[in-house]
Amino acid sequence: MPVTRCTKMAYASADEMVFGKAVKPVKAGLGLEIGAGYTTPEVNYAPRPEAGESKEKLVKEYERITTDIMARMVQIGAPSVVLETEHVQQMSNNPEWGAAVAHAQKTIMEDYHDEYGIKCALRHTIGDIRESREYLELRGGNKYNVFMEAFEQCAQNGADMLAVESMGGKEVFDYAILRNDMPGVLYGIGVLGSMDMEMIWQDIASVAKKNNVIASGDTDCAQANTAMFIAGGLLDKNLAHTLAIIARSISAARSLVAYEAGAVGPGKDCGYENSIIKAIAGVPIAQEGKTSTCAHSDLMGNLTMQCCDLWSNESVEYHGEFGGTTVQCWAETLAYDCALMNVALDSGNEKMLRDMLAASDMYRDAQGYVLAYQNAYRVGQAIAKDGNDIYLRAKNAALESIKIVEEGARGKLELSRFESKALADAKAALEALTDDKEQFMSDCLTKYKEEVKVFKPENYGLK
Repeated sequence: MPVTRCTKMAYASADEMVFGKAVKPVKAGLGLEIGAGYTTPEVNYAPRPEAGESKEKLVKEYERITTDIMARMVQIGAPSVVLETEHVQQMSNNPEWGAAVAHAQKTIMEDYHDEYGIKCALRHTIGDIRESREYLELRGGNKYNVFMEAFEQCAQNGADMLAVESMGGKEVFDYAILRNDMPGVLYGIGVLGSMDMEMIWQDIASVAKKNNVIASGDTDCAQANTAMFIAGGLLDKNLAHTLAIIARSISAARSLVAYEAGAVGPGKDCGYENSIIKAIAGVPIAQEGKTSTCAHSDLMGNLTMQCCDLWSNESVEYHGEFGGTTVQCWAETLAYDCALMNVALDSGNEKMLRDMLAASDMYRDAQGYVLAYQNAYRVGQAIAKDGNDIYLRAKNAALESIKIVEEGARGKLELSRFESKALADAKAALEALTDDKEQFMSDCLTKYKEEVKVFKPENYGLK
């Protein structure tokens, strides 16, 4: 499928952005619409390790998970739900395993839909199995073929939406982020990541179109989330939070490529860059926040709900709790959050709730400040301005995020000396870069080819 770059904003202003509504809503699964005026819980889960010992055990585990979620949703009167199955490695390395799981899940979901009328859809997120000591393979390599076969088989066997957390550029990013090397972060996420996504998402979109399912979206979990996790909380000093939000802003330019190459949303939950992407592309998005504390902490647990269309819990291991199984407990929590958002939408109070969600977190940390919808919109504008140039738009996003943090620091956003110095150093390094994509590419290729032994330029069609 051809790539169509985004060069203008889907929304005329940031204030038009709200949860539950997207410019380009998506119909998926069994009666479900996403971004069409209501929000839906998206439950994310992981099987217990021992369940992966055989295909039969794994299928049984996912049957239990699916039945538990669907039963709890009907029990509490939730009108809709999405199930997201993030593949364990056995499922993507053995596409027939993933297919068997998808078929078993969808059969159960169809039964609940037919019996109780609950709207539902199944998302399968294929694991990026191309990673190895040699890192990413070219299209046509054996791992790439298995990777694509996993999408194909899931699409044929019940998955309504296809997604991935792709890892292009991570070998350079990992090297750069540990050295506070922001040009390297820009190269790894913004350039290499974008180039890799363009390749794989054209192929994923073709699989989806052929099988009449939804090519949903990607997330920069491998890079921007890594930076967020290294940065940690307010007591941690392993990585400045100002650098983490620069990486996140760059990641929006990269994750946008999925939609330019044929994906239609909803964007994946752990893509904290999704508010920026929704502003540019108008696609519906999943988000996670306070409901992902079973998996990690993020300093913006309310704020991320501001523009979501699906509200997710991140991944929780399947086991028992006092209130039921983990998937039942988290599904119920998500459903009540969505009920609140849906009442706000029905009563015309969605912007008031959105603003309260954003305001409750945006001054807690630089990351939340930039991702607050009104500032996320500005980062989106910076990307769209040079939307045809994957390098310049990523650089624009980085510099705009720096400008936003600087403005915030003159007001209610507090920055420590550590954070302020990191921000100033990053600004100096990024402002010193050329505006010439080819020059930047050449300089980085020479540098990282020498310094990062696992970086194979040929995997990106470079020499």
